[in-house]
Amino acid sequence: MQKIVVLDYGMGNLHSVASALKKVAPGDEVVLATTPQEAEGADRLIVPGVGAIRDCVEGFIRPGFVPLLNQCVESGMPILGICVGMQIMMASSEENGGVDCLGIFPQPVKFFGTDLHDEGAIGARGARLKVPHMGWNRVQQKIDHPMWKGIENGSRFYFVHSYYVPSEGNDAVAGETDYGVQFAAAVTRNNIFATQFHPEKSADAGMQLLTNFVSWNGSN
Repeated sequence: MQKIVVLDYGMGNLHSVASALKKVAPGDEVVLATTPQEAEGADRLIVPGVGAIRDCVEGFIRPGFVPLLNQCVESGMPILGICVGMQIMMASSEENGGVDCLGIFPQPVKFFGTDLHDEGAIGARGARLKVPHMGWNRVQQKIDHPMWKGIENGSRFYFVHSYYVPSEGNDAVAGETDYGVQFAAAVTRNNIFATQFHPEKSADAGMQLLTNFVSWNGSN
């Protein structure tokens, strides 16, 4: 039996994540950890997140989750980041006037803007797009990765976000989505796989990704 730890640092309702994990891994222990001590003995780690980035970073630092995460990264433990849980792993974010993040990945997090338009036809400006980006969108898989096993390329996943990680020049991109700009729907490095979308809200494709996570050995 594995111990799958979901870090609870006060940002978002984590019960949907825990519930989805219990469905795909009924024989494993799923723990919502509010302290590093509750995460001891973990075999897998999930970093979720919903809300403003400054609050998320502060909430993550306060209980001592930064050393814990760094230890898990160095140990090779499989780690899954979800939504803002992916964004806090970046270098910085434009949200809240500019916030330093954890710097596990060197990329910035940028704002979609208030005048976002569909690319439309060549030489033409398409329809104006709403921010936040909310709803289902296709994800193009950019690399062959165990976390994509059994998931058709171009499958739809559920997104809710106003900020994004650029995909251009980003060698960590595992999946890409278009919403006025091309952005990273998923990034990976070694034992980390992180998604901008919510797998726990993404029907069959999301459940397959979580199924893949509970059996992933943490390598590409």
